Amino acid sequence: MNCELLATCSALGFLEGDVYHKESDCLEGVKDLIRYLRHEDDTRDVRQQLGESQIIQNDLLPIIVQHGQEKALFDACIRLMVNLTQPAVLCFGKVPDDPVFRHHYMEVTAHLQAYKEAFASEKVFGVLSETLYNLLQLDWEQRQEEDNLLVERILMLVRNVLHVPADPNEEKKVDDDASVHDRVLWALHMSGFDDLVKFLASAQSEQQWSMHVLEIISLMFRDQTPEILVSAGQARSAEEKQRDSSELEALRQREQAAKRSRTLQRGTRHSRFGGSFVIRGLKSVGDNDVIYHQKINNFKNHTHDSGKAVRRVPKRHRRAHECNDKRRSALNVRLFLREFCMDFLENCYNSLMYLVKENLIREQTQQHDETYYLWALSFFMAFNRGNGFRAEFVSETMSIRAFHFIERNITNYYEMMLTDRKEAVSWSRRMHLALKAYQELLLTINEMDQSQDESIRQSSGVIKSNIFYMMEYREILVTLLRKFDETKQPRSYLQDLVETTHLFLRMLERFCKGRRNLMVQRKRVKRKKSKGKKSPVSAPTPEALAETWKIVEEELRAIEFKLSPSLTESVVPFDATSEIPLDDQRTEVMVRVQDALLNRLGPEALGLLRAAREVWPEGDVFGSPDVQHEEELELLKQILQANLPRSSAPEAPEDEDDGAEFEEEELETIQVSEQEFNFLDFIKRFAQSTIVRPYLHLLKSYSKNSPHTNHCVARMLHRVAVDLKMDALLFQLSVFHVFNKLLSDPAAAAFTELVTFAKHVLRGFLKVAAQNDKAFVELLFWKNVGAVREMTEGYTKDSGGTRVAWTEEEEEELRKLYEEHRDSDLPDIVEHILPLLTNCNRNRRQVVVQLVHLGLVGNAKELKKPKKGTAIVLWTEEQEEELQMLFEEFKDSDDILGNIMKKTTAKRSRARVVDKLLSLGLVSDRRELHKKRSRGAGPRGSRGPGKGSGKGSDRSMTEEEFLSQLTGDSPDGDKEDLDREQEEDSDEDEEDDKEERGGNVDESESGNNIVTSSKRVDVSAVARALRQEGMSGPILWLQNCLNKTANHREEDGASQAVPLVPLTEDNEDAMENRSFHKLLKKLGLRAPADEQESFWRIPARITPSQLRVAAASLSPSEDRPAGADEGPSGSSESTDRDPDQDQGKSGEQRTQALRALLLERKRKHQSTDDVAPVLNQSPLEEQNGSPEKPFVKTTKRRRVLDDDDDEDKENDGEGSAPMTVEPNGDVDSDAEDLSAPLKRRRKMVIDDDDDD
Repeated sequence: MNCELLATCSALGFLEGDVYHKESDCLEGVKDLIRYLRHEDDTRDVRQQLGESQIIQNDLLPIIVQHGQEKALFDACIRLMVNLTQPAVLCFGKVPDDPVFRHHYMEVTAHLQAYKEAFASEKVFGVLSETLYNLLQLDWEQRQEEDNLLVERILMLVRNVLHVPADPNEEKKVDDDASVHDRVLWALHMSGFDDLVKFLASAQSEQQWSMHVLEIISLMFRDQTPEILVSAGQARSAEEKQRDSSELEALRQREQAAKRSRTLQRGTRHSRFGGSFVIRGLKSVGDNDVIYHQKINNFKNHTHDSGKAVRRVPKRHRRAHECNDKRRSALNVRLFLREFCMDFLENCYNSLMYLVKENLIREQTQQHDETYYLWALSFFMAFNRGNGFRAEFVSETMSIRAFHFIERNITNYYEMMLTDRKEAVSWSRRMHLALKAYQELLLTINEMDQSQDESIRQSSGVIKSNIFYMMEYREILVTLLRKFDETKQPRSYLQDLVETTHLFLRMLERFCKGRRNLMVQRKRVKRKKSKGKKSPVSAPTPEALAETWKIVEEELRAIEFKLSPSLTESVVPFDATSEIPLDDQRTEVMVRVQDALLNRLGPEALGLLRAAREVWPEGDVFGSPDVQHEEELELLKQILQANLPRSSAPEAPEDEDDGAEFEEEELETIQVSEQEFNFLDFIKRFAQSTIVRPYLHLLKSYSKNSPHTNHCVARMLHRVAVDLKMDALLFQLSVFHVFNKLLSDPAAAAFTELVTFAKHVLRGFLKVAAQNDKAFVELLFWKNVGAVREMTEGYTKDSGGTRVAWTEEEEEELRKLYEEHRDSDLPDIVEHILPLLTNCNRNRRQVVVQLVHLGLVGNAKELKKPKKGTAIVLWTEEQEEELQMLFEEFKDSDDILGNIMKKTTAKRSRARVVDKLLSLGLVSDRRELHKKRSRGAGPRGSRGPGKGSGKGSDRSMTEEEFLSQLTGDSPDGDKEDLDREQEEDSDEDEEDDKEERGGNVDESESGNNIVTSSKRVDVSAVARALRQEGMSGPILWLQNCLNKTANHREEDGASQAVPLVPLTEDNEDAMENRSFHKLLKKLGLRAPADEQESFWRIPARITPSQLRVAAASLSPSEDRPAGADEGPSGSSESTDRDPDQDQGKSGEQRTQALRALLLERKRKHQSTDDVAPVLNQSPLEEQNGSPEKPFVKTTKRRRVLDDDDDEDKENDGEGSAPMTVEPNGDVDSDAEDLSAPLKRRRKMVIDDDDDD
């Protein structure tokens, strides 16, 4: 011992007999010891040395008993004892893992146990009780800060003494014997300290000590159970006697069976001539049978594992340690504790639990203090149930708030058990406390149902209706069963969980029997991706739209289309700081107008429409500047009835430098709804192997379980096997092993319920095994619902998942080919091997999988398909000079990029060459590298339908040219140019074209697929198939887009890629259909090049004549003229036809062409005629017989006003509306279609092009 500590302890005084003689500087010595403890090291050396000197037993306790009247000395001794008696876990932070620190930890714990034995004195607790009583007698105004500190220190000292664990090696006490803890409790009771504790728990003026009081009470009842305390001092009931007798009978039967077994194993001959035997069928280490040298009557129990060392189980796989610290105390202690419980429930429970709960909610307590609350709730409510149930005694904790608090703590404990793995056992113990509290709440509610008081039964019904309605309280037990882990949670936890589940299901079943339609809450977590497409909103009915429009129209007419200044100033149609493009914001404004109309906010919608007209005046998208009120009203009606696209959040562009793929963030939204509850459907939640396994784990220890626990297990398995008719779920080898152990148990008569159930399951298995010869193999696996159905009803053949087998010859052939070409410099060895295989049906994936299976390659990533066009990245100086020379040579040609690609030595993709030309400064814009095409004329100088012909180009067009345009036969010059382009582009790789899309949109690969006469038959066949699938509307929309694009290109003379923007729901669905994609590819349209593009595009290289050919090929075959349908095919089959037939077809084509030409001229002059009465359908809709569509019909965003005053557009060579030729339509019908009034003929068209 340290000499300074020894001198300090000696300076305190000495004990002579029962009298303690203190020194004059005793107070300073106590303060010095407090300072020494403040500066002790990590091994707690000062604390250990003071414990070895027994300073509390020999000095401090005699000082406070004999010299307690000295207040300063008493306070200092209490401070020192509070420090010396604090738990060892607080001293070291946790139970140390290091052996050295573990030794110090055990030394400190041993000293604490010696301190506790010294405190088992009535004199010590008498002094503490008297001092505390005197302090509590003071009024709140008279108390000083030192008085409050002393009250708190006395409570902490008592708490520390009660917290000291018992020493199982020293205290080898049996039940009903007084342990050290019992002696401390008896001293506490004899001193009256327990009455002071009850006063502190109930007094309104002492609320600040609520947590200290609750800790002391929980430590007082640490070794007790409510059932033992309830039965203390009372005669044993008949149920207890019956339970004890059944246990004794089971033990007697097992003993008799063991005695019979030993008798059978005892041989009749003496052991000197045991002999040697051979056990046939049991092989030894070699190929011979085992030679047996022991007694023959015990050979059936022979196993190869006998004599072997038991395999050590890893620490992380060991089962959780069971904490069985409950014992039966001495009778006088149990009686005193029983009286304490009764008084506490009657006078203190509700007020104390309310204060503690408020402190926990406001987080005014220390960490993990909620465990004391959970323990008190479960303990005292269980005592109240057993000791004459009184609902008013526990009314504070019988509420939905208590259920919610416990459910939240269970969830938190489980999450912490997963995250804080080092302290998982501690978190599982806390979760066990919360589960016990949840179980006790259910038991109390069940007790309230059996009460004689009607009001108590009604309160129970209200609580049950809330519990069973909320989804959290129904699903928590299912979740806990599924997540049971035997390495972290002990068997006692599983036992309480199974019993709680049984009670909950029994209460729920009883609650559902008296109600036919029980509605419960259902919460569904819906995960949607932030970048994904928004789910379409359900469209309102036409009746609702009509009613909405009627209200909006009346409101606008009432205010005479006049808006207040405040409303006009508050409307902001676009956000200048937003990253969303201006064109996309224009679409969003139209959606906002529609939303305002749907919400019946007419003035807001009108103000937003007028503000948008000022922001986007071009194209008259939101109406012309001098639009009339009636026209605005009609425009708002069209917007209301339109099916506008609800765009999603903008996608974040990917970083092209590193090519990193950003993971899409998932957003969770909880959808709360109600549904009718079905008890049988709820039981199906338990029919899964993850829940049956915990029950089997508990069933293995059936002999140690209580009868109630075995009943709970049997009832749940009965619900699954009998009620749900899923007994095949229990057809598992481990289950049958437990059943075999149960049926062969000599005491099986004590487990009648389990034996009956086991026989039922075995009979069901034998029936299935008679029909299914694979049933014995199925015993090896746990099964889900699908496997159970297949096992009992028959297996289904899934042809889609069958694996194509490889023969030995094919494997040898593949191995030889791979070995032959593995050392070659082939960029893709799999693509080289595929055509060399004899089996031509093998695909790339099958070959890669088989190579991995044969061990020729490590994994499939080694055979990943290389990306083309990315092998050469860096440019050398010679290559840059070569590129500059080629650019200077071909900069005046029509196809600069194409000529450079032919002449360059280092073959690269178009995108790489374009980027290099831009970086060298040879070109300033990618458009300079586009192919140059003449405006208004074909590539070979042939006269085209462009603007170059002037205003009268339509009149000067010859019949041959117009007929060629209608039938899809391009002029010879166009054909030659198209063939030349196809020959140039055929050498380029597909990957190069894909890379080119990012930088050179107009020079895409889709230009190679321009619809010519030879392809129209295929296009017509695909279009016909899509019409049969119900896509007539999208095909008609696509045909109109092609025709309008052709007209605009003739008008403007410039060609740019035009996106196809679907603005109706049918068109959106079609653009996501693969068959429709196939049609678009055959027409030569280009798919989105990268993540920044969302729509298909009409490439700029397609001429107006080719667009009309593509549009004509989409017309129905039965509606097109013979020349239009057979012209293209006739070109490809001209060798097989008769010349006379060709001449007849040609004449018929000429007739149809002349009729179309006459129709076109009539349309040009129709705009100057008088308008006809209002029609209900547009011309296009009348021709096709389709119902009225929303006003947005095409992807071109412009507003065309067919006005009588627009004489320039009437006299222009091109009409204001694109020409739509219906081959079978006559002149009169077309003229009637175009006679609609101005308001019906106005078209709202959204344009994606930025040019005017």
